[in-house]
Formats: sequence, C-alpha cells, structure tokens
Amino acid sequence: MPIHEKSLIRPENLKTHEKLVLDGVDVSGHWSTFIEPRVVTDYNERLQEEIAALPGGEHIHRCWQCGSCTNSCTVHAVNPDFNPRYWIYLIRMGMESELLRDKEIIWQCVSCNKCTYACPRDVFPEGVMKATAHWLELKGHTPKKPSMIFDEEFTEQVVATGKIEEGRVIRRFFEKTGQPLLQDWLVEIARRVARRLPILQGIKLALAAVFRPRTRGWASAGAAIAEYVREEERRRRKALGLEDRA
Repeated sequence: MPIHEKSLIRPENLKTHEKLVLDGVDVSGHWSTFIEPRVVTDYNERLQEEIAALPGGEHIHRCWQCGSCTNSCTVHAVNPDFNPRYWIYLIRMGMESELLRDKEIIWQCVSCNKCTYACPRDVFPEGVMKATAHWLELKGHTPKKPSMIFDEEFTEQVVATGKIEEGRVIRRFFEKTGQPLLQDWLVEIARRVARRLPILQGIKLALAAVFRPRTRGWASAGAAIAEYVREEERRRRKALGLEDRA
C-alpha cells in the first residue's frame, strides 16, 4: 500500500535544482525535482499491534488506504495536514519517527465520526485517532491533551456515580485544564437554559451539583466497573511495554 501523492511528501524531502543541465538538456526547475532518499533507523514492527491494543484501534488492520476517512474529515477540511489515512499508513508500516512528526495535531480529532460512516472496511478511523493520541501520551511523546482530560473526567464520574452531571464534568474539566469557569459562551448557554427550565428541575440540578447523588444500588456495579478498567489499563500498558512504568 505505497503512498505516491506529492501532497503526502514532506516539503523538506523534495529537492529541486534551480540550474541543472544533463547531457546538454536543461532540466532546471520543477523538471529536476527529486524525492530525497531516507533511511528508517527506528522502525517499530510492533507499532500496529500497540495501536490495536488500545480502545478504538482494534480494526486498524482492515484499512486498504482508499482515503474515504481523510476525504470526509471535518478537521482535514480546515487543516490539510490533518490526514487520518496517512497516519494509519505510517502505523501499519511501523514508521514511528514519521508519525511523531505530526504528534501535535493528531489529538485534534473532534469525534464527528464522518470518517467512521464513510469507511467501507469498518476500520473505525475516529477510534484509531483516539487510540493514537492515547498511545502518544502513554509513550511520553506528548503531554495529556484537553480531549483526553475531558474523556477521563467523564468516565470517572460515570464509574463513581452511575450518573452524568454536566455541570460537574465541565467544572472539573476547566479546573484541570486551567480555564476560567465563567466563559462568555457558557454563561450565555446557562442563561438560555435557565429561562426555560422548570423551577423544580432547577432545584434538582442544583442539589445534584452539591451532593453528587449516585444511581440506586450503584456501589457494587461501580466497584466491578472500576476493577475492569484497572485490568484493562494493565493489559494495555503491558502490550505497550510499559508495565514497569508508574
């Protein structure tokens, strides 16, 4: 599954001679453009297996490089450098160093799932992007990104209480990412909701924000889920060779 498109070749790897004559023929300019040869010195033959061991990456082996994911991608439409198809290709080829060159934008997936609906092979590209972002963080290549912090806060609340209290999730997320709570867009949403919210429901929401109620009989279910999450985390770290790291 080779990649031939010029758009997928790094600009610094394209070499053009402004003045070049071969056998008396002037081939200056774009006629003399060559792809600089490279040697992969850090090939990771387990890279695909490592991504597949994380949630969402299980079906990366199905990809046949049709490009439907990138073509339908919301982020790619704004930033052409965001290219799920290319990153899946790099993962399957074990080209870790090339993948790391884009480590600062891979996490920007907005989970719109357009790629997932467009994929003819059920690769679940959105899941692969999340798995790759998680892999980058676990391997120490990037700090924990805001999207991952939000996912963790959301999951923690579900496991602890069996409920979702949106206000608490947002407050905790803002706290962990150093953002002010009173943001203009959030205040405006709160105002619009308050105008239409029945008084009794408003009281219930306020009490939930303070007392953090749990689903009835949730203690045993929550404990079982928490244990399962810990077991899965240990399994994933082992698959990535991180079992000895804290």
